[in-house]
Amino acid sequence: MTVSILHRISGNGLATVGAAVLLYWLCSLASGEDAYNAFLGHAGAWYGKVVLIGLTWAFFNHMCSGLRHFVLDIGAGYELDGNRVGSLVSMAGGVVLTAALWAWLLLR
Repeated sequence: MTVSILHRISGNGLATVGAAVLLYWLCSLASGEDAYNAFLGHAGAWYGKVVLIGLTWAFFNHMCSGLRHFVLDIGAGYELDGNRVGSLVSMAGGVVLTAALWAWLLLR
């Protein structure tokens, strides 16, 4: 149940917040250097990084959950133990992939 709820939350977050950030980025690109620098200022601030990390988690969580659903759709993983492990791997995968990406971005 938790994986299903997180899948829906991450999908809705990507569709609303992610679309808004993408549109802001595209509009700032089209509006010139000053507007783009303003976007970079917001994206580089602590609250911008929180939003970007949240969107990254939403993407990876939704992807891992979608892959889990794909495995279930082909008929595998319906056993109780396998389903439980798949759920835990799906939730942990989103966190691990997010941490790995941001560690790579911030430490390079």
